[in-house]
Amino acid sequence: MPELSPRRRLLVLAICCMSLLIVSLDNTALNVALPSLQRDLRASTSGLQWAIDAYTLVLAALLMLAGSTADRIGRKRVFMAGLVVFTLGSLLCSLAPDLNSLVAFRTVQAVGGSMLNPVAMSIITNTFTDPRERARAIGVWGAVVGISMAAGPLVGGLLVESVGWRAIFWVNLPVGLAALLLTLRFVPESRAEKARRADPVGQLLVIALFGSLTYAIIEAPHAAPAGVVPFAVLALAALLGLLWYEPRRAEPLIDLRFFRSVPFSGATVIAIGAFASLGGSLFLSTLYLQNVRGLDALHAGLWMLPMAVPTFLCAPLSGRLVAARGPRLPLLVAGCAMTASGLLFAVFEAETSDSTLLLGYVLFGVGFGFVNAPITNTAVSGMPRAQAGVAAAVASTSRQLGQTLGVAVVGAVLAAGVGASSYRDAFVPAALPGWWILAGCGLAVLVLGAVTTGRWARRTAERAAERLAAAEARETAAAGA
Repeated sequence: MPELSPRRRLLVLAICCMSLLIVSLDNTALNVALPSLQRDLRASTSGLQWAIDAYTLVLAALLMLAGSTADRIGRKRVFMAGLVVFTLGSLLCSLAPDLNSLVAFRTVQAVGGSMLNPVAMSIITNTFTDPRERARAIGVWGAVVGISMAAGPLVGGLLVESVGWRAIFWVNLPVGLAALLLTLRFVPESRAEKARRADPVGQLLVIALFGSLTYAIIEAPHAAPAGVVPFAVLALAALLGLLWYEPRRAEPLIDLRFFRSVPFSGATVIAIGAFASLGGSLFLSTLYLQNVRGLDALHAGLWMLPMAVPTFLCAPLSGRLVAARGPRLPLLVAGCAMTASGLLFAVFEAETSDSTLLLGYVLFGVGFGFVNAPITNTAVSGMPRAQAGVAAAVASTSRQLGQTLGVAVVGAVLAAGVGASSYRDAFVPAALPGWWILAGCGLAVLVLGAVTTGRWARRTAERAAERLAAAEARETAAAGA
């Protein structure tokens, strides 16, 4: 890809951030609409979980395929296709007559979304080649998540109260169309020098793993063991199949050699933990504020601003810290803040007091704001640029898988605790195990942030990069011969 002017690079970054905005905004806005969905579509707690997880689950399952496909056939081409499919899926969601239709149309949205975020990150990685400039660009990318968290609940609440939950999906239509036209005009095409072949077996194993695991978790509180255990067994079999099959392929869907880098492996697990905490926190918070406190959607969105604003403010600061000092300090700050937030709810029942609820939300927002930039930067730094799409897709997959598992696990715990009781009476004690789980996710971010960013970890990353580069050179030489 030719070197672009500084102004053109910033324009490409802005276009890529538009895609992240609509994908992230859709989920945060819909969280505020969950009680309205519950009433209008007569949805159970598991039905609400599927309304969220159908989207994040399909995203997680297809992100790596989208990343490698974009590297192979062209990133701009796949990115534009994703914008078209996502916008069409949004239109269908706004017309959904029942919960099953909504879940089905959310999967269409997710197919489009899977072509956006990892491909956009790959475009950014190949546009901003200077490490410091790239780290700052990734910090801006992380700030967009904060914008979506801030705007999502407010926009969603305003739309739900004034028009209805269907209007949430209408917001994506003009933004998606504008991003499509700008991409066509200003984003240059790029692809990997050496195209990677498709891996249909690996893709099917990933779908089986994520889908069966999520189903088993969500349905466990309601279904008989005979209806859940087969899916848990299928998930385990799919995982073992991936570990056996992928290393034997010359061009696997998941290049397990990436995980020889301790920082890369740590960033993957940190992403799962951080985004599980995000998904679980949003799910618990929106149900508590509306179903227990009795707030309308707009006021519930306003109450979640103390979580969103610190994310928006801290994300670019985190990007600058990563550029100047590396990922260690931002990850330690993130782990401490997210752990403290979870403990505040788990130990002191923070939601029962305005002051502690506010403090808990602020702490979580600070932690989540600091965690995104080091995850992304670690995932793509040191990897061959030819595989930037795959490396970025692994990081994006970890985020979506984490959010899926957070909603699935916390929702299952909540459903089991509430049982046949009313939300208003049983919610706070039923949510306690969920908050403990989220505190554990924060602690995992803290511990892994400390362990995977030291000298020993950096040496493993250097060795992994050397092996990947050597293997790539051998494959190129063999292809030329």
